[in-house]
Amino acid sequence: MGDSKDNLLWISWHDSAWIPILNPTNVMDYFQSTTNPFYDRTCNNEIVKMQRLNMEHLSNLTGLEYMLLHVQDPILYVIRKQHRHSATVITPLADFYIIAGVVYQAPDLGSVINSRISTTVNHLQGAFDEARTYSRYHPSKGYWWEFKETESKDQEDENKKLQKKSSKEKAKEDSSSAFQRHRVNILLADLARKFPLKNIPYPAASNLQPEQRASTEENTKVEVKVEVKTEPQANKPPPEKKPRLV
Repeated sequence: MGDSKDNLLWISWHDSAWIPILNPTNVMDYFQSTTNPFYDRTCNNEIVKMQRLNMEHLSNLTGLEYMLLHVQDPILYVIRKQHRHSATVITPLADFYIIAGVVYQAPDLGSVINSRISTTVNHLQGAFDEARTYSRYHPSKGYWWEFKETESKDQEDENKKLQKKSSKEKAKEDSSSAFQRHRVNILLADLARKFPLKNIPYPAASNLQPEQRASTEENTKVEVKVEVKTEPQANKPPPEKKPRLV
């Protein structure tokens, strides 16, 4: 398929001044406008028009001509471009259809088949490219397929976790409104003014004399008392003397 600028299948044409008054009697005059890119001014229609003859005289000429092929008033008109060899032998070249005043060229069979084949090849190429991304190879294992089902599942789990976290954070944020937080700050500030903290001055260590430092250190030391427990001895009688056996 050629470039879209040169190919008439890619363009359309219309004249807004003609659209409201378009009908089967003037549709050929509308198509034969000088600004219409689909109209060839070297056709026999121009010769008949210049000679101010009736369009029925086209059958007496040979060469390129345009004729109104089909009418579905007021929405659809079909005009055929054909080459006349004789009064009874003609060769169709192209068809043009006018829908709501807009002129298009009907695609020929070769263009339709070419378009369908190009679309099919494009989809097949995309399928092969995507399949190639799933193939893996290792010298010890050979070839195998690795699809992205596990990755998609992991991604879904992560998305669910993120959604749960966001819902929890939103619930925490929604537990108190901005008005409530503002009122609490006002009450805390009022309490701080009514009951201020008393600052107890502590003597600086650098201002004390050496003797005072020693006394403060001794006072801070914890005295460890060592108690020795002694059990009282019970009053036991002296042991009895056993007589000796002679």
